[in-house]
Amino acid sequence: MRPHFLELQRLVVKVGSALVTDGGAGLAHAAIAEWARQIALLRAEGKQVALVSSGAIAAGMQRLGWQTRPHAMHELQAAAAVGQMGLAQAYETCFTQHGLKTAQILLTHEDLSDRKRYLNARSTLITLLELGVVPIINENDTVVTDEIKFGDNDTLGALVANLIEADALVILTDQPGLFSADPRRDPAATLIVEGRAEDAAYEAMAGGVGSSLGKGGMITKVRAAQRAARSGANTLIASGREEDALLRLARGDELGTLLYATATPLAARKQWLADHLQLAGSVLLDDGAIQALREGKSLLPVGVAAVEGEFERGAAVACRSLAGKEVARGLVNYSSGDARRIARHATHEIEAILGYFDEAELIHRDNLVLV
Repeated sequence: MRPHFLELQRLVVKVGSALVTDGGAGLAHAAIAEWARQIALLRAEGKQVALVSSGAIAAGMQRLGWQTRPHAMHELQAAAAVGQMGLAQAYETCFTQHGLKTAQILLTHEDLSDRKRYLNARSTLITLLELGVVPIINENDTVVTDEIKFGDNDTLGALVANLIEADALVILTDQPGLFSADPRRDPAATLIVEGRAEDAAYEAMAGGVGSSLGKGGMITKVRAAQRAARSGANTLIASGREEDALLRLARGDELGTLLYATATPLAARKQWLADHLQLAGSVLLDDGAIQALREGKSLLPVGVAAVEGEFERGAAVACRSLAGKEVARGLVNYSSGDARRIARHATHEIEAILGYFDEAELIHRDNLVLV
C-alpha cells in the first residue's frame, strides 16, 4: 500500500491516444465512460481532477478515413480540428451522466511561456476545479506549429501538474508501467514498482518511442515525472486498461510504477521559468560563473564567455558550460547584442561600453533557476 496517496486532493490524469481511440479504431466510448465514472467517484470524495486527454488527431484520422498519421502540419491540424469535436462531445456526454460539468481547455506552449497568460491559465483551471468542473485539457493542435509544440501530452500533463500545484500526476497508458528493460524484447525485464523521479537511470531503461498513433513512449513519461517533481508532484504510470485503475491508485494500491518527488519544490516563479520548453538563446559560462550560480549568486557579465542566438531584454535563455551542458536558465537583463559587448567585462564597465546602465547582473538570481 501507498497510504500517503489517501491524502491526495488534486490530481492530473493523462490518458494516451492508444487508450482514447482503442488503438486507432475510433473513440473508445466505453473506456471514456469508465474514466468518467471513476473521476466522478473521486470527486464525490472531495478530490479535484483535471484530465489531460490525447486523441484528437487519432480520432480525426479515423473520422477522415486515414490509416497512417500524416506528417504535413496542415493535415495534422485538420485532423485535430475534426477529432476535437467528437472527443469533447464524448467526454461531455459521459460526465453529464454523473452530474459533472466539463470544460475544454486547449493550450499551446506560448500560453505557458508568457507569464501573464500562464497566470491566467492557472487561475482559470483552479477556479474550474473549485467549482466542481472537470477540465479536459489538450494541446491546441489546430493552430500549433513545430516551434511551439509541447511535443507530447505526457509533457503537457506534467506542465499542468506544475501549473495547478497538483499532488500527483497519473499517466494512464497501454503498458503496465516502467520496466527495467523493454519487455517486448527482454523476457527478464521486471516492473519498477517504486523509485525516485529524479533518478537518471530510469531514462536509460525507458528508451524508445511510442505507438504510431502517439508521439510519446515510456521515455516521455519518465521525463514528465522528472518535470512534475519540480513542483513536488509524484507521478504514477499505470495501465489504463486495469479495472478501477484510478480508484485503486488514489487509495494507494501498488499498481504500476510510482516515481516520487524528493527534491524541494521550486518557488512558483522559478517553476514557471523551469518549465520553458523553448529558450531564446544561450550564454556560455566559465567555471567560476557556474560555481557562483550553484552557490545561489547572480550571473555577472564577467563570467560570460560567449553569447549564442538573438534575443531581447527579458527573454528566457539557457546558461551553459563551455561544453554546452545546460546548468541553469533565466531572464536576461540585456539583449543579445548588448550582452556580447559586455561579456567578460566587470560591472563597473557596463555604462562606458553601452552608454547606459540598467542592471549590474546579466541575470539576477531571483530570475534564475538551476536545472
